[in-house]
Amino acid sequence: MLEKLRIKRDEVRKANRKQESSAVSFYETGAKDLVKRNQIPEELYIENKVKRGLRNSNGTGVVVGLTHIGEVIGYTKDENGNKIPMDGKLYYRGYDVEDLVNNVILENRFGFEEISYLLMMGELPTKKQLETFNDLLGDHRELPMGFARDMILTAPSKNIMNKLARSVLALYSFDDNPDDVSLSNVLRQSMSLMGYFPAIICYAYQAKSSYYDKKSLHLHDPIRDLSTSENILRMLRPMGEYSDLEAKILDICMILHAEHGGGNNSSFTTHLISSTGTDTYSAIAAAVGSLKGPKHGGANIAVINMMNDIKAHVKDLDKHSALDDYLVKILKKEAHDRTGLVYGMGHAIYTKSDPRARILKGMAKKLAESNDRIDDFMLCDYIERRTPTLYAEVHGKEILMPANVDLYSGFVYSALDIDTDVATPLFATARLSGWCAHRLEEIVNGGKLMRPAYNSVQSKRDYVAMEDR
Repeated sequence: MLEKLRIKRDEVRKANRKQESSAVSFYETGAKDLVKRNQIPEELYIENKVKRGLRNSNGTGVVVGLTHIGEVIGYTKDENGNKIPMDGKLYYRGYDVEDLVNNVILENRFGFEEISYLLMMGELPTKKQLETFNDLLGDHRELPMGFARDMILTAPSKNIMNKLARSVLALYSFDDNPDDVSLSNVLRQSMSLMGYFPAIICYAYQAKSSYYDKKSLHLHDPIRDLSTSENILRMLRPMGEYSDLEAKILDICMILHAEHGGGNNSSFTTHLISSTGTDTYSAIAAAVGSLKGPKHGGANIAVINMMNDIKAHVKDLDKHSALDDYLVKILKKEAHDRTGLVYGMGHAIYTKSDPRARILKGMAKKLAESNDRIDDFMLCDYIERRTPTLYAEVHGKEILMPANVDLYSGFVYSALDIDTDVATPLFATARLSGWCAHRLEEIVNGGKLMRPAYNSVQSKRDYVAMEDR
């Protein structure tokens, strides 16, 4: 009897291996065929005047809409339309973000909630309005009953952004009025999501750490009267401890990531999806999926990984010649991930400087001094100063290459001992207020269905019967 069972088991295993081998062959062959059948020659894009990536030939974005919410200025133009470099400016609802942040710092308070109110409602709040706003956020700090257990802890995900998107979609089922796209209802849904996001990303991180990394599970309840940044640090850390400086620097990071004009991929996704008339949860889940892409939301992770790689290969960071040699290897695609990119340097719009990097650099230095991470901060500073010169030496041409916000936000996350798994989810939590503002704006302005065009370059063919193929 046992011998028959063994033979049967071996036959099943053999059949499974054969099936798996067949599947692998199909996928690998299919992938090669897909390249042949889908690849479009570059000259056809030029011939059809297609603006790939919704970008003009000079790299600027194709204008597809108008917005009150955010404005990014990285250059001016002369009378011939040529770019004139300038120090970058970022505006939220017409307010210079540097003014907004400097006032928060001057008054030594948390500002992310105030800026979220500004983005969504269009005006800076009065003291009373901000109190009401914070009370509503506080009402939604705790997830619905059973949500954390059923949606997060019992089904951990290796990637927290995927868990975040799934959780957003699941919240549809906990809403008594999920499909109503009236402004008042969408505003209610936006506020609830803003309240829920910190708990979702922190519980998802704890579940991932416990299940996949075999670490202890630490769960802390959010506190309704704490700021967003305080709740995040409290729920991320095993003992829930954090300093006032740490929380306020994270708060500044979140302000600087809250909005960046309607043309960034995830905000545009919010407009695109909202134009269909779909529900808030579907629109925001799509934005989360967009931000998960490493070309959009993963840059600060890339900075942290690059810094770790540099420190692993350059033993004496005070020896600038050795550091230069390794940066040159990175630029020549001979080191790190061999892309030739020094992450945290350069920007698609900003030419001379990124205002977010200018602001964050000063705050990052304070954090470095308090957390004994000044050497790491000075490494960021050195990379910012030396990379443009080294790039010119390697490539034989000079280009404007300012530090962007990710160089210093990546450092801040590392100095706060925030795992790289949480970096992009934190970005999403900050950008959520901007996404909600763009969704509300799309609804207000009629929400005409967006329908871009693709020209077909497939030649016409006659049907071939099965036996003749």
